[in-house]
Amino acid sequence: MKKKVPHFKSDEEAEAFLDHDLTDYMHAGNFRPMHFEIRPKEKSINLRISEALLDSVRAHAKREGVPYQRFIRHALERAVTPPPASVKRSKAKAG
Repeated sequence: MKKKVPHFKSDEEAEAFLDHDLTDYMHAGNFRPMHFEIRPKEKSINLRISEALLDSVRAHAKREGVPYQRFIRHALERAVTPPPASVKRSKAKAG
């Protein structure tokens, strides 16, 4: 039986919930991956963009559940980070 994760009124309620078996809650609608930002941000930039683009960025960020500036930072990181090298398997020669 799949269950929805309840909304908690306090951190204490949430902590108590985590002490239980969560097997019935493990389906796509309850959990999503989280990205933790550990590295400090040493530099800031000023960027001029159209209001329409900013509105679109804010809407996308809201759908992903993150602040819009973090959404922009992640988009920049994805744009400049090369994709992982694909693993090529060589065929072993029978000999």
